[in-house]
Amino acid sequence: MIHHSGRIEVICGSMFCGKTEELIRRVRRAIIAKQTVQAFKPIIDHRYGLERVTSHDGQMIEAMPVAHAGEIPALLSPKTTVVAIDEAQFFDAAIIPIAEDLASRGIRVICAGLDLDFRGEPFGPMPELLAHAEEVTKLHAICVVCGEQASRTQRLVNGSPARFDDPIIMIGAKEVYEARCREHHEIPR
Repeated sequence: MIHHSGRIEVICGSMFCGKTEELIRRVRRAIIAKQTVQAFKPIIDHRYGLERVTSHDGQMIEAMPVAHAGEIPALLSPKTTVVAIDEAQFFDAAIIPIAEDLASRGIRVICAGLDLDFRGEPFGPMPELLAHAEEVTKLHAICVVCGEQASRTQRLVNGSPARFDDPIIMIGAKEVYEARCREHHEIPR
């Protein structure tokens, strides 16, 4: 099924809020609707296997790992009507014009990614991708300290909050990150 018009959908929030689960849910619904879907992910994210997108609760779909956003157009099948991109924050700024071009060609583009890095600052191309999207879904996790809604990702180093000047990108899951609310998110300088 070809869409009458393309669009960009962005699913964002902190770690453990269900971004990838929601991406997978949308992909599965597109498949039920007999749409042709291709999923992509950054090659640096190999936590649960290289050729699949996997949520923290074990749901998965097949995906092509790519080193740079610029690889995506060449890998697209002419029949593809839905493009899913997980961990969009790890891609370079080229992801924005690529998503725009795909949407302009009638393709539904679904991106999921962290809107903020562990310091609580806008992450990579996500702010601009959010601005270009027709639909933005911001999900929240649960703060591990107080149980309130969490919008931040707390990185831990030996059980303590990571320092502001630590490297931005560090692939990991529950062993390195926690969901925190604004009040309990800590970034020592």
